[in-house]
Amino acid sequence: MIWRLLLGLPLAVLSPLLLLFSLVPLWLTDLVAAIFGRKDRYVDTRPDTSAASVVIPNWNGRDLMEKYLPSVVTAMAGNPRNEVIVVDNGSQDGSAEYLKTNFPTVKVVALPKNLGFGEGSNTGFRAARNDIVVLLNSDMRVAPDFLQPLLDGFHDEHVFAVSCQIFFSDPNKKREETGLTQAWWDSGRIGVRHRLADEIQQPFPCFYPGGGSSAFDRRKFLELGGFDHLLAPFYLEDTDLGFGAWKRGWKVYYQPKSHVWHEHRGTIGRTHSRAYINNIIQKNFLLFLWKNIHEPKKLLVHFFRTWADASVTYFAGPSPERSSFAAVARAFRQLPQAMRSRWRARSLANVTDTEAFHRTLGGYFHDRFSRHDRNPEQLRVLFVSPYPIYPPVHGGGVFMYGTAKALATRTDLHLAVILDEPWQEEQHEPLTKLCRTAAFLARPDQKVFTFGALEPHAVLEFASHDFEWLVHRSLYLNRIDVLQIEYTNMAQYAGDWKNIVVSHFEHDVYFQSIGRGLQQPGGTLRKASAAFEYLRAMRFELNILAKVDLVQVCSRENQDYLLSFRPQLKPKMDATLRAGIDTTAYTYHPGPRDPFTMLFLGSFRHLPNAEALDWFVKHVLPHVIAQCPQAKLVIIGSDPPPRHSLPIDDNNVEIRGFVEDIHEPFRRYGVFICPILTGSGVRVKLLEAFASGIPCVSTRLGAEGLSTADGEICRLADDPREFANQIVQLFQDPQSAAQMVERARRYVTEERDITRMTERLIEAYKGAVRRKRGSKA
Repeated sequence: MIWRLLLGLPLAVLSPLLLLFSLVPLWLTDLVAAIFGRKDRYVDTRPDTSAASVVIPNWNGRDLMEKYLPSVVTAMAGNPRNEVIVVDNGSQDGSAEYLKTNFPTVKVVALPKNLGFGEGSNTGFRAARNDIVVLLNSDMRVAPDFLQPLLDGFHDEHVFAVSCQIFFSDPNKKREETGLTQAWWDSGRIGVRHRLADEIQQPFPCFYPGGGSSAFDRRKFLELGGFDHLLAPFYLEDTDLGFGAWKRGWKVYYQPKSHVWHEHRGTIGRTHSRAYINNIIQKNFLLFLWKNIHEPKKLLVHFFRTWADASVTYFAGPSPERSSFAAVARAFRQLPQAMRSRWRARSLANVTDTEAFHRTLGGYFHDRFSRHDRNPEQLRVLFVSPYPIYPPVHGGGVFMYGTAKALATRTDLHLAVILDEPWQEEQHEPLTKLCRTAAFLARPDQKVFTFGALEPHAVLEFASHDFEWLVHRSLYLNRIDVLQIEYTNMAQYAGDWKNIVVSHFEHDVYFQSIGRGLQQPGGTLRKASAAFEYLRAMRFELNILAKVDLVQVCSRENQDYLLSFRPQLKPKMDATLRAGIDTTAYTYHPGPRDPFTMLFLGSFRHLPNAEALDWFVKHVLPHVIAQCPQAKLVIIGSDPPPRHSLPIDDNNVEIRGFVEDIHEPFRRYGVFICPILTGSGVRVKLLEAFASGIPCVSTRLGAEGLSTADGEICRLADDPREFANQIVQLFQDPQSAAQMVERARRYVTEERDITRMTERLIEAYKGAVRRKRGSKA
């Protein structure tokens, strides 16, 4: 390691200057282009799809031609206007002569020397006579019917390319290459991958057309300049071409019905070492960004990220995921060429970098290019949840299940849900049977390091490229009108839409919950960490709420709290649409009940529940037992605390843990307690208790959004002794308790029934759709 550090020291010292001397010329290129440059104008036309030309670059691949070319010739033979062109890159194995002898119908373009994949392909495009050119690697076998699905993909004048679905010749090999390409901006660098999605059976937008497995509109290909020699000898030329097409305003599709088989790295892998290939890839990733990223902020972030990644590589060793100082030096040597390519790319671009990245995703593609009805007869709703919905084991789950169940009978409902464990998908069957589609993703069990990040920990914990892809896939395939986002941590998937309505439900105001927790006792480090999370959460939450179309909150208290920070949110905010339950599912049972029993209910993975139980057992329960020694606290909920952690006699506490039927304890026990001290939102447990006829005692914070008057629908107390007295009074005065539960039942059925609330929610959706689409639809 010492020798590696010493050998790399000169580049480590020089690289900051190389990066600076690269950034400044690129910015100057932009400045000069903005003043003196001009946009290339071109009237898009739909290509003639009645015939196609196949172009196959070849270099010393006679054995591959012999093995795979017959499938191509057979597939193209049905139309005399079709043609097959092999561009021979100065092969020394007799490829050209072999082809002329054995494949007389194949047109051979023999080059005197190897011009590389990119320039060889460009030569083939110039030689082709048809509007559609299918570019294939020499190690590609095609299905007999692979061509027609590609031709069908050019259904309008804006389609640039259509990519095949790729399989490997070895069926046991992992499919790292599928043709369904994806790329994303990753805080200063670009991520690229192929998606494996067997459920997609129709043309689907993708980031770039694979250079050896796609059909192109020849005129558009040549207009972009073909494959850029900047990225020679290989890799990322097709990624560059695809991004240029999207920035031009064109489309790239993946066509799953066109099948080809690839012997991966059949040519490059056998003529170049792994180290050489990795060096080229690292250099080309930098050059790709130097050419194509034109937003100043993104470019600046890229250069900082490159230096940081290269520094980590210098100390920790090479990684295919990071740049290196050597890659910076290699890219710097091509800076003049990169500047020329950047000038050309700017003159062709009609949309921004950000918009181009967006359009490659299914949801944005649907939003930008689909026809949208201003008044759809049946709304198509995608319901996005960070937690399992069924069975509803926590308050938020009850709210979500009630709304989803009601929406499923009134709209075309689709689900996208993050699970804790894969087996939870099967549990959702009673709900998924009601929905049009349901997609699930099990969250990986891994720690998320968020120190120093601007986004809250609760948000980063649920950040996932795979889930983002799942959401966009559903938006596209199901032609969604309304995206319903549950919880603050999922608001990162809200997006920036022109036609899709985004509705966000604040189950609780996250930064308000953290702020209330700061008021509780705790160590200095815990409070400092919570304060930092509070600031991050407030910044994130208020910014994201300003971007969505509808904001649902649990209570007017939550609404007033948010409006105190952002008054402009008022037109889009409603506190009467979501925090409800299916009251018909709860049997009203005013009595008889087990005397002198108290019920505490809640999921103990939710910190406010754990804190509430701790406070009640330590500070309230002793006062209850002092007046009623026979009193018993029954604890129900998932992940309960261990028995030894509760400092109270076994005779006065029973831990039941998770129960399948929550209605049984609501019918059985004497008093329901809600000693919540922190958090935000409406407690579904109180709504369930009101509907079931069990008298309740709550802190004022616990009853927030439901009651402010002591004794009207529940007893209220914040002092431990007063809380205990309220419980004992209900034990001793059943007539007063019965009158209170009657009022509570009437309140919940009239004001908090989820069926009525969902009907109003759908009307809010329809109004938002009409406003957003307006005359554009």
